[in-house]
Parts: sequence; C-alpha cells; structure tokens
Amino acid sequence: MFLKRLVVGVLETNCYLISCKKTKKAAVIDPGGEDEVDLILNLLQKNNFDLKYIINTHGHIDHIAGNKTLKAKTEALLLIHRLDADMLVNANKNFSSFMGKEICSPPADKLLEEGDEISLGTLNLIVIHTPGHTLGGISLVSNNIVFTGDTLFAGGIGRTDLPGGSYQDLIKSIKEKLLILGDDKIIYPGHGPDSTIGEERRTNPYLKN
Repeated sequence: MFLKRLVVGVLETNCYLISCKKTKKAAVIDPGGEDEVDLILNLLQKNNFDLKYIINTHGHIDHIAGNKTLKAKTEALLLIHRLDADMLVNANKNFSSFMGKEICSPPADKLLEEGDEISLGTLNLIVIHTPGHTLGGISLVSNNIVFTGDTLFAGGIGRTDLPGGSYQDLIKSIKEKLLILGDDKIIYPGHGPDSTIGEERRTNPYLKN
C-alpha cells in the first residue's frame, strides 16, 4: 500500500492519499483544504495513480472543502455515509457558513453503509459506521490500519457538542467498533499524530471508564 498524509486547511485536517501499488488505483480520504488540491493532483500525477474515489469520513467543512475541485479535475466517485449526505450540499449543516465562507460539495455518487467494501485493486477498505461526532461518521479499516476520522484521536476523541453529535454514541462507537480491532492496529486520525488501538486503550483519558 502507498500511504501519504497531507495536513490541509486552517484546522489542519489530515488528508490521506492511499493506493494499491500493483494496480495504481487510489483514493483520497478527507480532502479538507480548498487550497491544497493541487498538492493531491501533483502526487497523483507523479505516481501515475488512477483516482477512483474521494471518501469523506464525515460531512464537516474541514473534511470536504476540496471535494468540488478535486472531483472536477478527476473522474473520482464521491463517497460518504448516508446520514451525512445532506452536509455535503448544505453550508449550514457542514458549518462553512459559520466560518464566514459558504462552501458546498457536489452530492455523493454513492452512499456508504456499515460493512461496505471499497476496492482499490488488491487493497480493500471496510466501512465501519462510528457515529458520535456526526450521525454518519465512519472509520475505514484495511489490513493493519484504521482511518478514524474525527472519532478517535491520539489521546483524545472527537467533539460532540455540534448538531448530530452525541458523547454517549461516540464512546460506544469507539469501545464497540474500534477497540475490538486489536491493539496492533495503527490509527490514522482526522487531526493530529498517528497512534495505535493499544496505546489509546492504555492511555486515552476518555476511555478509562
């Protein structure tokens, strides 16, 4: 697997470019910066990748701001969970209007559900529905890694005080959907540094009870 992280946008969102090394089929997870799309396009061209999918782990503006430009310049399909689909096309729901700049994404080409598999040649991403930060938040599992979006961070968890958020649902998602994946699983979160499931189980203060 090819895996590259770009830190994008004013909220320093982790955007990930992943690809099957054999087939060159690729996906971008959370292109949250309008101004960094050229960086993604340059990486695609440099590595001769075929971008098949743009995947949003949830619908907040700092994870979707680059959708429109990236989709316009590629033939990639846009994927998001069904419960966050409206956030793509509604500046109030994705909170861009509250940041002083109304930004909307194209609508999703496919709506994701728990257990869906996203195929990139020999690489597969399995969708786990992990609500709590938003109603339709997802994590994506592949081999020994998991992209956790804004559900689980190194030493923290996603905020739950925005519409669609629920602290109880978030903790349930983490404990019942993520911690069961095994301590060796590497976490690639929506913000901040990498971690592992085991490290978060042992040290994350939000998971002590």
